[in-house]
Amino acid sequence: MSTRRNEPGEVVYILDDDEQLCSSLAWLLGSVHINAECFTEAASFLSAIDPERPACLVLDVRMPHTGGFQVQEILNRMGSLLPVVFVSAHGDVRMSVRAMQQGAVDFLEKPYDPQHMLEVVQNALHKARELHAERAGQRVLEARLAVLTPRELEILRLVVEGVPSKNIAGRLGISVKTVDVHRAHIREKTEAQTLGALVADVLRYGLRLSAS
Repeated sequence: MSTRRNEPGEVVYILDDDEQLCSSLAWLLGSVHINAECFTEAASFLSAIDPERPACLVLDVRMPHTGGFQVQEILNRMGSLLPVVFVSAHGDVRMSVRAMQQGAVDFLEKPYDPQHMLEVVQNALHKARELHAERAGQRVLEARLAVLTPRELEILRLVVEGVPSKNIAGRLGISVKTVDVHRAHIREKTEAQTLGALVADVLRYGLRLSAS
């Protein structure tokens, strides 16, 4: 198990109504230089989340008022990027399957093995970094596309669909030369190395191209 320091700003949120367990886990994570923030009830945790901060969540299943599965549902509705690690003293296969189906990255039974918990958390933080990098890349691409005119977006959409320039010209009632000029403008304005690379990025992030 590596003990490298986590990236600046990264954090592990711990949501468990057992204060002693929260403190114990925070100490364990701190021993390998992982920052942790503890919460014993859902409302305070949900109000403290920073969506711009790479993080993961260690979440207890059974808590008063708002249980772990409810918290997971709320996070999913929010479009949260938090990888969730469930923990439970009363876990079973049904619970584990439900958690994983809803997007959890792991489900651990209490008392958990400390070394295994560290490994699971490190993996969850690694996933969090990947998800945030992906979102950052998508935002950059959206900003690049925002400079295009409605006509350029329309042509780019057809290019992404694999429509040749000749067919694009026929659909839009313009010349092939005009289509090629628009294609060149699209590449230049978005600062893409090639139009093919731009198309690949659009497909990668699943962006919908429209003038609205």
